[in-house]
Amino acid sequence: MSLLETVRSPADLSSFSREQLRQLAAEIRETIIQTLSRVGGHLASNLGTVELTIALHAVWQMPKDKIIWDTGHQAYAHKLLTGRLERFDTIRQYGGISGFLRREESEYDVWGAGHAGTAISAALGFAKARDLRGSDERIVAVVGDAALTAGMALEALNNAAEVNTDLTVVLNDNEMSIAENVGALATFLSRLRAQPWYQRVEHRAKEMLEGLPGKARVLAKHARGLKHGITHIIAPENTGAIFEEMGFEYIGPLDGHDIDLLIDVFSHARDLKGPVLIHVITVKGKGYEFSEADARKYHGVTPFCIHDGKMEKKADAPTYTQVFAEELVRLAEEDPRIVGITAAMPDGTGLVKLQERFPDRYFDVGIAEQHAVTFAAGLAAEGMIPVAAIYSTFLQRAFDQVLHDVAIQNLHVVLAMDRGGLVGDDGATHHGVFDLSYLRLIPNVVLMAPKDGEELRAMLRFAVGYHGPIALRYPRGAVPDIDWGVPPSPIELGKAEVLRDGEDVVLFAVGSMVAPAFTAVQQLQQEGISAALVNARFIKPLDRETILRFAHRVPRFVLVEENTVCGGFGSAVLELLAHEGVTGVQVKHLGVPDQFIEHGSVNILRRLVGLSAEHIAEAARALCAAHSRTPVALAD
Repeated sequence: MSLLETVRSPADLSSFSREQLRQLAAEIRETIIQTLSRVGGHLASNLGTVELTIALHAVWQMPKDKIIWDTGHQAYAHKLLTGRLERFDTIRQYGGISGFLRREESEYDVWGAGHAGTAISAALGFAKARDLRGSDERIVAVVGDAALTAGMALEALNNAAEVNTDLTVVLNDNEMSIAENVGALATFLSRLRAQPWYQRVEHRAKEMLEGLPGKARVLAKHARGLKHGITHIIAPENTGAIFEEMGFEYIGPLDGHDIDLLIDVFSHARDLKGPVLIHVITVKGKGYEFSEADARKYHGVTPFCIHDGKMEKKADAPTYTQVFAEELVRLAEEDPRIVGITAAMPDGTGLVKLQERFPDRYFDVGIAEQHAVTFAAGLAAEGMIPVAAIYSTFLQRAFDQVLHDVAIQNLHVVLAMDRGGLVGDDGATHHGVFDLSYLRLIPNVVLMAPKDGEELRAMLRFAVGYHGPIALRYPRGAVPDIDWGVPPSPIELGKAEVLRDGEDVVLFAVGSMVAPAFTAVQQLQQEGISAALVNARFIKPLDRETILRFAHRVPRFVLVEENTVCGGFGSAVLELLAHEGVTGVQVKHLGVPDQFIEHGSVNILRRLVGLSAEHIAEAARALCAAHSRTPVALAD
């Protein structure tokens, strides 16, 4: 039996020798590689946190103490140490364990998050709750270096210093290599500063000097300055000075793969008073040559061959992201005002292509969606045409900026929302199923969704030529290769596209739902049901004329959207009918139910929520079976 198989909870680590802990790290790393080679997942980030996770659990005593991870895609080792080894091969699979952390999944998952930058704020909340309750548990936040670009992470650091409660922040820095200046002297000083006697002497000296009258207090200031100078002179670019100026006790940088060092420093730092920041340097992709060589490529992987690192070949059909990226470069070649903005997702959004072609017109602002949108607004105010490519789920974080900085000022910002709809294995935190609702309610915003790759190209061209806030939303994955039976019509503001006429029922579909609705129409035709199919194209403004024409002639509507049923396209159509005084229209509204949807493949999830072609056809059949041809009453 392996050491890992004997671990049922973090408490079991107390019986392991340091040598056994190093062996455990090797076993965890091998388990992650073997499992993800079969099922895919976040590889490089988790290989980089193995020793760090072991040391955290060896020192802090969960579940009494609380370890709060900033985004769970770096916490696979945590899952393996907290009783989930037997189910680890189900990770990110429908019905299996989550690829992130979920409070419902384990008592050791005290904080669930799929969006970066939340851990310090949450940890501060945990710490103050402890203080108010009068208990003595320790609180640790584990934050990646990229997460510190998130505005709320900096807000939380600022507030933590003001609150001045006992809180430990572990900064997992995997962007820096372990260079010479993170060597013996840096290690010695980090050990020294974590020692209780050092802290007592330092604080006692500071209190004594600050208690002196007049000019003597100046000595205290210089004493603190001296301390900074001595302890950071060998750290790269005074790494910890900014944290100490914010009120944190800084320890580091440390080798994040040295279990002995981490346990020694953590053991002393655990009992320090006030806010403490421990800076560890890790290698993303550690222990697997291909991910170490290209951590960016192996951050998130599909199943792959361990021996050569080659991932399963994806479908030959281009993806929506690829189509968007290629068309944006083409448009940028025509118009020098076009610039691209991403929030730390150059590969995921395809903007890396723009970076390669026009590096001076490409901006990666880091994990800072709020800044990305307002930055785009500033560019637009000065006559540029910014295209901000941001995942739908992450644009949620910039709602106020879209409303306040873009829409109120009616600025020409193009929001390209990738991963619209159900995204699959990443689950509830990443499904982009709220964007049609949260953008539709904002005045001045135009909102559209393409049915295929060619329409995405046409919509992007329309968007950059428009004057005002405009958003286009498209899904993850390959574009459908479908002969729609009619030539594409030009994109006109607020105009839908009638793909097929019919006499019995009308299917109005949005974006990714047009393809399954088309399949449903073909099934219905074979059954003798004449179904019209309308590609909505625009969620806002609606094609009022087309909707009302069909309401008068074929008053049986199936409204289909890969968005929550609350406030999206279906709601807009019903609002229109009510506003116009139209009665008698029978409606089936298909969308994502008013609940958070689990992880699983997109096909499984669409069947689960009733958005497959079969569900669409069944909704149309039900309307046709129940209908009475009562004339529709139209308001005067």
